[in-house]
Amino acid sequence: MLKNRIITALVLAPIAIGGIFFTSPLGFALFTGAIITLGAWEWANMSGIETQPGRVIYAAVVAALLYGLLNVPSVAVLWLAVIWWLVCFWLVRRYPAGSDSWGAVPVRAVMGLLVLIPAWVGLNHLRTGGFQFGDLADNRLAILYIFLVVWVADIGAYFAGRAFGKAKLAPRVSPGKSWAGVWGGLAAVALLAVVASQLAGATPVQMALLIVATLVTGFVSVLGDLLESMLKRFRGIKDSSQLLPGHGGIMDRIDSLTAAIPVFALIITLLGWLTTGHW
Repeated sequence: MLKNRIITALVLAPIAIGGIFFTSPLGFALFTGAIITLGAWEWANMSGIETQPGRVIYAAVVAALLYGLLNVPSVAVLWLAVIWWLVCFWLVRRYPAGSDSWGAVPVRAVMGLLVLIPAWVGLNHLRTGGFQFGDLADNRLAILYIFLVVWVADIGAYFAGRAFGKAKLAPRVSPGKSWAGVWGGLAAVALLAVVASQLAGATPVQMALLIVATLVTGFVSVLGDLLESMLKRFRGIKDSSQLLPGHGGIMDRIDSLTAAIPVFALIITLLGWLTTGHW
């Protein structure tokens, strides 16, 4: 398993880096759209769509919606995402109670739209928008930062959870996660925000605001992970797919990002660090 994980990571890392950081805005939209479409194919399975043609049709519908949203005001979609993740917080806290209200296949399919589409919109808002934080003006650095927030939160949660993780966060959804892991992850991303602010030449006010924005984003990223875990547990599956040998599926790798990206993109837009761009 470890060998498969390493080989898959070595193959995918340069593809991901090239597609995200070395493409034009349109190339970026196409690349990320392909990833989201594959994630939609996996979400169809989590929704309970059992036939392969049905999953392909669901993925095609998501791809068509992404194309249709190219010129839709992104901030409206991002606000919808924030509302959705507040609803998800309530759903995850109640589970398994309340699952009868969202357990039907069509409802779970719509849930996938609310997870996947705003993540793509948020990414492309970050890629095309005008960005300014401290001395930095390259919006690709904002994309790199949100990836770092999720990765650092995950690493901090892992070590804090192993050391102090007695009180479970959501044992009926994801028994391995603990409150100590959450606090450890948040402490790690707060430190990341301080370091990033220093490197960017940010003012003390900007640093304080980035710390708050990062803490909110880090917390929401945990919710993205928990929502997918809840859907998989309800569906009775361990991984979203086996597309990535040793790693599970696309959704298993981007679940936290789907929540973090739209929330962070909206926050820095409201703070005036990111303006709406154009194709």
